[in-house]
Amino acid sequence: MSKHSSHARHVVLVVFDSLRRDAVGAYGAPAPWSAIRTPNLDAFAAESVTFTRAFPESLPTLCARRAIYTGRRTYPFHNGDFRHMKGDWCVGYFPGWGPIPEEQNTLSEIFSGAGFRTGLVSDLYHQFKPGKNFWRGFDQWTFVRGQETDHARSGRMPTLEEIERWIPRELSELHDKVMKIAGKDSFWFDSKALLNMRDRVREDQWFNAQVMQEAGRWIEQNRDADRLFLTVESFDPHEPWFVPEHYRRRHDPHQGREQVLSPYAEIPDLPEDLLRRTRANYAGLVEMCDRWFGHLVESLRVNGILEESLIVVTSDHGHSLWDRRGYIGKRHYPSDPETFEVPMMVRHPGRRGAGTRCDAWVQAHDIAATLLEAAGVASPAPMDGKSFYRTAFAGGAPIRDHVTVGWGGSMTVVDDRWWFNAKVDGRGALLYPHSSPPLGARSVATAHPQVVRSMFRTGSADAGDSFPGYLLERAAQIPDAPESAPFPAFD
Repeated sequence: MSKHSSHARHVVLVVFDSLRRDAVGAYGAPAPWSAIRTPNLDAFAAESVTFTRAFPESLPTLCARRAIYTGRRTYPFHNGDFRHMKGDWCVGYFPGWGPIPEEQNTLSEIFSGAGFRTGLVSDLYHQFKPGKNFWRGFDQWTFVRGQETDHARSGRMPTLEEIERWIPRELSELHDKVMKIAGKDSFWFDSKALLNMRDRVREDQWFNAQVMQEAGRWIEQNRDADRLFLTVESFDPHEPWFVPEHYRRRHDPHQGREQVLSPYAEIPDLPEDLLRRTRANYAGLVEMCDRWFGHLVESLRVNGILEESLIVVTSDHGHSLWDRRGYIGKRHYPSDPETFEVPMMVRHPGRRGAGTRCDAWVQAHDIAATLLEAAGVASPAPMDGKSFYRTAFAGGAPIRDHVTVGWGGSMTVVDDRWWFNAKVDGRGALLYPHSSPPLGARSVATAHPQVVRSMFRTGSADAGDSFPGYLLERAAQIPDAPESAPFPAFD
């Protein structure tokens, strides 16, 4: 352990964006994801407690990280209406997509106040946009530039021919329609992302490789510190799914069309070659993330940090890849396990529980309390999340009997028996008699009105039984999903 009593001397938090739980071999992924090789994550899981029921607290990207960084609930977005901010298209599109409220303490601030040296290494450019403050409390924050539409490069914009080399026209046109609803120019997205990737020929120039190399460099430069808290954020395997060809070819050796875009739409007639290439590029990017995660673990080892650190590896959410309803993307309604279930592996410095699995319900806002307990650091203010440290390592009882995830104008509530999804105004309820609905599952909401109402009350209680007016207005604009209940989920 360490000289700090029974507590972890150092704490490391690693977050991959859009990493599906079933893309990690340690979770026993089914086909087609069983072909993905993640030897470094699997080796890490063999030394960790692997959680099988881990979920976000709220979504998407920045909403999830507000909860991770503070241990406070972001749902139901009372302080999340940022529609007046026009500089970031996502701000008006996703409730809660804003900075961390200044009155909330962050993990980095708490650890810094307890004498830790703190660092953030990230290529998640949303964290660093004007008005954002996710770097609060870090002694050093390193921003790896260039993901998506980050203004990292200027120069000749890609031609239409270059864009169509990577994004088939039929998917680009479909994506245009979705993005126009959000008030964004899709062509600019395609062009900027390609411009940022221009001239990258060596694997170590890819973003996830840069992030892990910079994290390793930070460890080398700060190993003199008595205690360390390091947060590593990899935007990969988020789309666009640019990946060195040698990773992609193992999953799709054909010389056909490229496809790196997530259209965020249902495409029931997607050509087989584009589906194969889409999944192959995602799978290849997961394998690349795994390879460079291995670099981070090795950096911890050779610098003498690994065996004195509590390390958490997780994701903010997954990504649907034509699993259900022909949909590719992420969405809150209807909600699916491919997006909502996340991997979470926790390695104890004494390797307690190594190689075990835990089926306790845990959520993203529980991470902060867990890290603080592991390090023996007290939070200066109450947190909404609960520590699962004793559940994982000391035979403690589960900390909750269900999870509620907020996203946009909907809620998803999951317990041992049911998966429930509805708009926050109680309409359009979907109910599945599974804690993780299998492919092909059909809603039974109409047949179980009392269960629908009970699950809605549970999700509302987790929101403090109070939804902001703007969120109810947003919910009213969402069309009811097929198979949803024709009655509201309240008495």
